[in-house]
Amino acid sequence: MAKIGSVFTPVGRKALLLGSGELGKEVAIELQRLGVEVVACDKYANAPAMQIAHRSYVFNMLDGEELRRVIEQEKPDHIIPEIEAIATPVLVELEKEGYHVTPTATAALLTMNREGIRRLAAEKLGIKTSRYRFAATREEFDEAIREIGIPCVVKPIMSSSGHGQSTIKSVDAIDAAWEEAQEGGRAGAGKVIVEGFVDFDYEITLLTVRSVAGTTYCQPVGHIQVNGDYRYSWQPQPMTDAALSEAQRIAKLVTDALGGYGIFGVELFVKGDEVIFSEVSPRPHDTGMVTMISQDMSEFALHARALLGLPVPAIEFYGPSASRAVVVEGDTDCIEFDNLEDVLSEPGVQIRIFGKPEVRGHRRMGVILAKDETVEAAREKAERAYNKLKINVL
Repeated sequence: MAKIGSVFTPVGRKALLLGSGELGKEVAIELQRLGVEVVACDKYANAPAMQIAHRSYVFNMLDGEELRRVIEQEKPDHIIPEIEAIATPVLVELEKEGYHVTPTATAALLTMNREGIRRLAAEKLGIKTSRYRFAATREEFDEAIREIGIPCVVKPIMSSSGHGQSTIKSVDAIDAAWEEAQEGGRAGAGKVIVEGFVDFDYEITLLTVRSVAGTTYCQPVGHIQVNGDYRYSWQPQPMTDAALSEAQRIAKLVTDALGGYGIFGVELFVKGDEVIFSEVSPRPHDTGMVTMISQDMSEFALHARALLGLPVPAIEFYGPSASRAVVVEGDTDCIEFDNLEDVLSEPGVQIRIFGKPEVRGHRRMGVILAKDETVEAAREKAERAYNKLKINVL
């Protein structure tokens, strides 16, 4: 029988977030709505989830000794990885010692590294993926490109939001792609994956929930990324019944192999009725922010509910919805979001401002959400609201 006791008492539940960005912030809010004590961790101070957590720690989560020290000090009931840059072997050790990692330490270990999850899907589960090769040295990189061919996509095996990712369309781009991948990896320079181009009609994120009630799927999320970084998403992505059935089959195969409870963002390419596996995140997905307006329980609420051992028997979908990321460019710690009265002048429009403390280069700082009668109308409404937003970089 699931129980949640009073906060700050011996019977209370405590969750420790490893990563405190905008996604972690929403998870923290949903956990607190269920009476859970939240401790937020990240590599920089005043991260979004830290602003609403009960306590916070600032440290490099790739430092295994410091990671263990904080966890042993806090003794959380739930350790919740929210980013890739974590010393995941330490989480595996801690799980063996009795700590609970969401969804499992093995899932965190495999999915924080593109090599682990790609080999699981393609080589162990027999799921169709793009052609790929891994390379740890420049010599291996050049050989991988020769085998895969040009054009191809290069990514660090551990990165997010498009960092370190590039597309090689000619021989002249090879040197720059290698340098970009070495500089953009979450753990610094290291191994990369070289992927062949996939001919697809569209790509989706299939948000898949594993709870004590079984496996449940959200409506498929369509999205557009720019250099691997999400810019637009919408729900539902129109697709054939055969393609949706195959997407759900693949998602269940992968998430069952990873195990545990929580939400998984399963990324897939779709060509007609054919579905090709890309990646999976064992946590809420940035493209899934659209669920904050499209469903009775957002992906964050679903994650919190499932990881606490509570059932998710059904998900009510409200209707066609869209999101538009707000990306700010500059070098400042002083930003104003202006003209908000016009941004929110249409019915069915919402905005979330993440509260990130600074921008160095470019950074996703908010998201606009919209709901309408059709996906096209929702996307247009979100774009209209975005175009009304004024951003003052001071």
